[in-house]
Amino acid sequence: MIIAFLFLIGLCIGSFLNVLIDRLSNGESIRGRSHCDRCKKTLMWKDLTPLVSFVFLRGRCRYCKEKLSWQYPIVELLTGLLFVFVYYASINRFIDVDNIKLYQQIAFLILNLVIFSGLIVIFFADLKYRIIPDEIVVVNTLAAIFLNFLVLKNDFWPYILSALVLFLIFIVLVLLTRGRGMGMGDVKYVIFMGLFLGFPASLIAFYASFLTGAVVSIILIFIGRKKFGQTIPFGPFLVLGTFVSIYWGNELWTYFLKILGV
Repeated sequence: MIIAFLFLIGLCIGSFLNVLIDRLSNGESIRGRSHCDRCKKTLMWKDLTPLVSFVFLRGRCRYCKEKLSWQYPIVELLTGLLFVFVYYASINRFIDVDNIKLYQQIAFLILNLVIFSGLIVIFFADLKYRIIPDEIVVVNTLAAIFLNFLVLKNDFWPYILSALVLFLIFIVLVLLTRGRGMGMGDVKYVIFMGLFLGFPASLIAFYASFLTGAVVSIILIFIGRKKFGQTIPFGPFLVLGTFVSIYWGNELWTYFLKILGV
């Protein structure tokens, strides 16, 4: 029942995340009724039921028959699955941990759901519009601060120093590339990443982001989708690096130390 409930809640939240992705990226207010981007017809509840409406309408607007973006069902389904995944990961996080109170476990789950929801918005907003919304970065940063310093009560120095080091690295990259390789959205994001992951997890996320970005860039050039010298949004790779580091960062760090003989 809990899994089904979280999945359904995730679907509904995913529908709202689609609104954030499109409206925040275009500087629009998130208030107001949803409407078709083409015919501007106000949509009813039966047009907005997560996943079901897309399938029932066969991926087209009920009124003008314009094709709907696959972004909508993908984000909804992904959010539902991630809500379930985060729940299981949160349970495993506290199985062998003593002196963790119930309110801390609940707060841990809620804050992680907020952060992961924000990561979904950042991933698709930067992929689609090449923009990382400041509002989402601020919410995620505050959630990371609450999570690490007030709920888990971790030592703040590894997180502060990680954020500072990543900030300095990325601001230098922005200056060197004159904003063509990196943008200020990426700089703001890595501050959140450092405060969320700390050390050494943020280092793993940094490495994983550049590795996946390089691999995808090479593939796109090889298949002719990009030319050498053209840029691609880096936000999605930062999100992927963050995700990898959250759940496999410690194992990867241990593996790297073994390779180095430390």
